[in-house]
Amino acid sequence: MKKEKIQLEYVFSNISFNVLWNNISTASGLADWFADKVHVEGRLYNFSWGDHSQQAEMIQLHNGSFIRFRWLDDTEHTYFEFKLIVDDLVPGIALIITDFSTPEEKMDVTLLWNKQVSYLKERSGI
Repeated sequence: MKKEKIQLEYVFSNISFNVLWNNISTASGLADWFADKVHVEGRLYNFSWGDHSQQAEMIQLHNGSFIRFRWLDDTEHTYFEFKLIVDDLVPGIALIITDFSTPEEKMDVTLLWNKQVSYLKERSGI
């Protein structure tokens, strides 16, 4: 079944933009909340969770704005993306996560991202 694009928004307050950017764009930052270990060689990122690992290629980067990855084993050419938005009308920083899932997996994918972002907030002292 074809995957559909999903976007999730999380608002962070009481955190510096640079700290949040580093948490979503560097190997050490991603290893704090997204994966157990992250190893980077050029544009290739190796994410490890326990005994499982998966490789992704960073396919787009706009410093201070967003970073986009594509899983190397994904045959549908989908991606996942972390994007930061600062809006003067809303206090805090919005983290927009874009991912793809089948309609049947949408709830599970959303719950997984909710859990991962709660780790991010915890590790960031929020």
